[in-house]
Amino acid sequence: GINAEYGKQWYQRRVRGIRITLTSRNLKSLEKVCTDLIMGAKQKELHVTGPVRLPNKNLKITTRKTPCGEGSKTWDRFEMKIHKRVIDLKSPSETVKQITSISIEPGVEVEVTIADS
Repeated sequence: GINAEYGKQWYQRRVRGIRITLTSRNLKSLEKVCTDLIMGAKQKELHVTGPVRLPNKNLKITTRKTPCGEGSKTWDRFEMKIHKRVIDLKSPSETVKQITSISIEPGVEVEVTIADS
């Protein structure tokens, strides 16, 4: 009935702590998505903390240049950096859906975790 409907609306409007984790190999696109998310949250007048810059993961691979093993011992070093940012919001869950529905750059992974407070 009416009471169940009201409870559903109250549950959706309840303010929650929401953590958005962004990871990417491309720093420029990651920072662009960060600023877009924060601008969207500020327009909705939400409490925003971040972006907190977490340490990069440097993945390194060292291989021999020659495929057969002959010749001078030359080595190639390949490195891939993974950048990570964390943004904390305090807002109802339906507003977060509106904020995170912005166009997200290719190569940027977005993970949203909701903590009931």
